[in-house]
Amino acid sequence: MEGDPEKPLDVLVNSPGREGLTGTTPVDMYAPVRDPEQITIAPDGRPMTQQPTWRQDFPIDWPQDHYVARRDFAKFLVLTSAAFVIGQLWIGLQNAWRKRRGEFPLRKIASFSAIPVGGSVVFHYPDAHADCILVRTSERELVAFSQKCTHLSCAVVPDVEKGIFRCPCHEGFFDLKTGRNIAGPPPRPLPRVILSVRGDDIFATGIEWRTI
Repeated sequence: MEGDPEKPLDVLVNSPGREGLTGTTPVDMYAPVRDPEQITIAPDGRPMTQQPTWRQDFPIDWPQDHYVARRDFAKFLVLTSAAFVIGQLWIGLQNAWRKRRGEFPLRKIASFSAIPVGGSVVFHYPDAHADCILVRTSERELVAFSQKCTHLSCAVVPDVEKGIFRCPCHEGFFDLKTGRNIAGPPPRPLPRVILSVRGDDIFATGIEWRTI
């Protein structure tokens, strides 16, 4: 095939003007496609490493702005999750350490002789926000439990004759001697207060939490 000797032969199939030929490809078919995450070039043409700080802090294009937002959001999620995990571990370690050392306070509740059979005393243990109740069930027997119902924390009321604690809010019932949930919506027993009688004085020495 002979051509114009004064015009060089075009040997490339992607040259402008030849796209219509059979078997050729448009010149922009393989043009680079910009990644949405890619930072675009600043107006002065310099790379971002040479741009002033204010330009890096305040992106001028949507791709960079969105990238920064997603990156910061991911950092926030990671930090929040880490803080939650650390907090739970800290609470667990504190509870295990206190249980191991037996750090419940020793606190006097009442005098044995001051409580008649069938009588009760409301007290706070192990702190001022924990309502508990002590009941003298017989001449020589005492029981003490958290007064907060394990359903919605209403105050339970003892009925010594029937041998129960009754929650008046939603008709929940607990066994008077064991604190076990026996009827109604309460899902678990009342936490039991561990007692110690020394002479005529009644002391609280700990809390026993149970699930069954």
